[in-house]
Amino acid sequence: MRYFAVNAAKSIVLIGMMGAGKSSVGRVLARRTGLGRIDTDEAVAAQFGMSIAEIFAKHGEEKFRNAETELLGRLAPGRASIITTGGGIVLRPENVERLKRLGTIVWLNADEPTLFERASRRNTRPLLQNSNPRTIFSDLFRQRVPLYQAAADFEINTASVNHDQIADMILVKIEHLAQP
Repeated sequence: MRYFAVNAAKSIVLIGMMGAGKSSVGRVLARRTGLGRIDTDEAVAAQFGMSIAEIFAKHGEEKFRNAETELLGRLAPGRASIITTGGGIVLRPENVERLKRLGTIVWLNADEPTLFERASRRNTRPLLQNSNPRTIFSDLFRQRVPLYQAAADFEINTASVNHDQIADMILVKIEHLAQP
């Protein structure tokens, strides 16, 4: 199945909490569809020449969020790609509006314990670098879930499926949405 045959002008935008699988699923979708992949976290890190954790430590979250918003403003609607986002991109309404103009927004979700376990595997999550990462994660989860729900065209639960299965579900759902 090749997504761009369905709608060559719309991107597939992946949103969700850290640990939802956005980057990994984005790579699978790019391979399957032949579309380019834009990872907003990778792009911002490249712009600063440092990791996301270093950006947060040196410049603060606000400067990171500003760079994220500026990046979205430079992406062209009508040029389809796979766009993977950082978990906090939905915190700014202008980001959500830009993402909606770019394409179909897919919320990758799972239960909170699964997401926390996945997010904790890597020690590179700046918002979890504190004395009580579980509490911080729970707070972020509660704050962001309504924002993801409001932004998404549809949701995929990633708790008990692999990246290839998630990509299949996304492509089937998009194909279905494109049917008249």
